[in-house]
Amino acid sequence: MSSWPSIETHSQAYTHQTQPLTFLSEIKAQIEKNKKMVKFSKQFEGQLVPEWKEAFVDYWQLKKDLKKIHLINTTTDNNINTPIKQQTNSIPNTLFSNFRKRFSLFGHQHKDHGAIQVHKKLASSASKGDMYETELLEQFADTDATKEFFACLDHQLNKVNQFFKTKEAEFMERGESLKKQMEILIEVKTAFKKQRGKGAIAQESKEDPSISCTITCEEDSVKDRTEQDQLQENNIDDTGKNDVRFTDSLCSESSDDVGNSLMQMRGEDAKMRTLSGRVFNCQGKNLRINIPLTTPTRTFSALSYLVWEDLMNPSSKKCGPEGRKLQVNRTKLHHAEKMIRGAYVELYKGLGYLKTYRTLNMLAFMKILKKFDKVTGKQVLPIYHKEVERSYFNSSDKVMNLADEVEELFIKHFADEDRRKAMKYLKPQQRKDSHAVTFFIGLFTGCFLALFAGYVIVAHMKDVYRRPKPHSNSVYMETVYPVLSMFSLLFLHFFLYGCNIFAWRKARINYSFIFELSPTRELKYRDVFLICTTSMTAVIGVMFVHLSLLTKGYTLAEVQAIPGLLVLIFLLVLVCPFNIIYRSSRYRFLRVIRNIILSPLYKVVMLDFFMADQLCSQIPMLRNLESVACYYITRSYKTEDYGYCNKHYRDLAYAVSFLPYYWRAMQCARRWFDEGQTSHLINLGKYVSAMLAAGAKVAFEKEKEGAGWLCLVVVVSSSATVYQLYWDFVKDWGLLQMNSKNPWLRNELMLRRKIIYYFAMGLNLILRLAWLQTVLHYKFQQVDDSVTALFLAALEVIRRGLWNFFRLENEHLNNAGHFRAVKTVPLPFHEVDEED
Repeated sequence: MSSWPSIETHSQAYTHQTQPLTFLSEIKAQIEKNKKMVKFSKQFEGQLVPEWKEAFVDYWQLKKDLKKIHLINTTTDNNINTPIKQQTNSIPNTLFSNFRKRFSLFGHQHKDHGAIQVHKKLASSASKGDMYETELLEQFADTDATKEFFACLDHQLNKVNQFFKTKEAEFMERGESLKKQMEILIEVKTAFKKQRGKGAIAQESKEDPSISCTITCEEDSVKDRTEQDQLQENNIDDTGKNDVRFTDSLCSESSDDVGNSLMQMRGEDAKMRTLSGRVFNCQGKNLRINIPLTTPTRTFSALSYLVWEDLMNPSSKKCGPEGRKLQVNRTKLHHAEKMIRGAYVELYKGLGYLKTYRTLNMLAFMKILKKFDKVTGKQVLPIYHKEVERSYFNSSDKVMNLADEVEELFIKHFADEDRRKAMKYLKPQQRKDSHAVTFFIGLFTGCFLALFAGYVIVAHMKDVYRRPKPHSNSVYMETVYPVLSMFSLLFLHFFLYGCNIFAWRKARINYSFIFELSPTRELKYRDVFLICTTSMTAVIGVMFVHLSLLTKGYTLAEVQAIPGLLVLIFLLVLVCPFNIIYRSSRYRFLRVIRNIILSPLYKVVMLDFFMADQLCSQIPMLRNLESVACYYITRSYKTEDYGYCNKHYRDLAYAVSFLPYYWRAMQCARRWFDEGQTSHLINLGKYVSAMLAAGAKVAFEKEKEGAGWLCLVVVVSSSATVYQLYWDFVKDWGLLQMNSKNPWLRNELMLRRKIIYYFAMGLNLILRLAWLQTVLHYKFQQVDDSVTALFLAALEVIRRGLWNFFRLENEHLNNAGHFRAVKTVPLPFHEVDEED
């Protein structure tokens, strides 16, 4: 066989009796060959940038074309049937011919024209790169298949060159912008230090020292900007800048079509509201400093500024001959410096991705050419690989130079000449997985199962939670059920989040980039599972102690404080200031909850509204938390007045049911304010409909009679369900595309089996209809209503866990469609021409 010449030549010396052994050797060699091929494929897929996957060499398509050639060669070799003696006599002839190909009798190297010739077509314009086309000079076993392979290979090389050139130009432009920003920051900081050195302002006032700069044009405000400045900010904040899309479905696509597809760009209509849009003059430059309204302080400052300037003092828009003074204080400079530092970190990350892009593509070209030589027996690797080495993506050194320059600037201005400190920002190291975590997950899982089984058995045998009349089952409903239900729903949700992380990693979905998580601090799925198993073991252990004390005759007043102490301990651990138990993740969680509660005042990012959606599925857990808090704050456990909270604070429980929808609606309003997209208002309507449905259910529960209320609940809830299902499938998951090549799905799918998507859609539909139980009140034989409510709440949590995966899959595909692998950080300083 031509694909293994050494094995075939060696097998020719054997007789008929050794043919089976030779056949087994060939199979063994083929298995080893496939292992190596698959191994590189997995390494290649595991190391490439997920958002740029379409721009990498399509190694899998090239492997398919190579397998076709190999199959044709194998079939051709099997059809040739020569006598064994001729095969034996061919050994010296083969060796002699191979020797003669390389050396002549006088020791001179034999001149060979080569099997292929690669032609390089110069670019017709600066936007298009050089194009490569391969010509076959020798006859192959299947010329058509070989031509198809090299056409696809040329297409991949042209695609890689064009993408590299496009991204390189984008990063170079961003680097130049950051240089100017850095120069302005240095000048403003120098002026600030000079002003601070005088000490006049600091002695007369307690305010932070600031620079007095002259406003040159009073027409530029937060509310009224020039069109040119809006275009400038949109270009900076546009996350789809210089984004291009490649199509690899047909490797024989023409060069002109590839070039046209490369230059397709899609701008997102994103507007950045800023704290101060005024133009000021400092060091002879007309500048505008823009600080995003990401905090309540900046938001209130901007709103008060708008009210004062536009309503209370309209005459201030007129410019005087000398202008007015603008105070650029230390806080603004700190925020500006932080923004520039973040932009440098993202630029360095992008340059690192581009280096990885170059290295992996070079390796992919070398591997596939090496495989081609083995399959065909030709020597095309040296010829084609030489052209690949000379191509633009491998020969350009602009990326390396810019990366070195960014390192030097960052070390000098942001790390106090400390390279190690700078590398913590530029090249953060991920935490290594520990086998101890896996061990403790198994340990605490076993402990939890044992304690839970014992708790259920003892509670059923002793029946201690049932009290004599009139307090039948009250202890259970006021303390045990809310605490167990609350922790069960919470850590079930957390467990599903760990499953989501595992599934996202397997599907190569870059959730860390989407959530803007730090690689050194993010929770991995093993960490999440460890927190779940440890916490539930502690909860069941404490409740088992509570149960044991009741069985031993302790009074309720003596033991009923235990569930409340358990909740208090968890809250204290959550806010613990010491660097233990994942402090960075705990504090990040608290900041996200703060942003959700104060939704209109904080700028909304992906993690904020993602977490708010999770709270919409945890309304039963929030109501249980309110019930437990009311029970212990009012000290009902001492007076044994178990119905006190239900009588006097029932409306508070209903208000808690509305809060998650209200927070999410306010986030949509804030996003509409920041970005100006009407889709956010439509999304806001979805949560308003959910609040109307919840209000109708509350009214129906209070009345408990009347066909009118029942019809209202059915109509409003059905409308809200249809609204939510449409948004789930079309907007959040990106499915139900009519013109998709995958019926009722979308063109790009991260999972291979389409049945999973259809099953997820059906399951989401069924679980969305769980509200029917509140209307039908179906009794499940001897199952208690509280258990039924807990089961339905758990189903909603499971539905949310399913929703999470496909929501991030759609977000990842959107990023990959625009090749967004790094954030585009808005820049603080904008230089304005005198005419503007």
